Amino acid sequence: MLVFVEKVIHHTHHISPEDIQELRSYGFSDAEILDITLATAARSFFAKVLDALGAEPDDLYMDLEEGLRDALTVGRPFG
Repeated sequence: MLVFVEKVIHHTHHISPEDIQELRSYGFSDAEILDITLATAARSFFAKVLDALGAEPDDLYMDLEEGLRDALTVGRPFG
């Protein structure tokens, strides 16, 4: 699934019917594949909008454990 997600983010134009079939071979239904695709695209879109606008996280975000903050941070550095 994560290989597919990465392809959705970085190489959407290379997704083929074989990629979908591979997800099915791991037991994902068509509805689940749609959910994976939509969630990935929405997250990517939202991150790009926030990055383009230079949005800064709420102060509460800085209280999170550093490793978690690093994992959640996408785009340009802030602060």
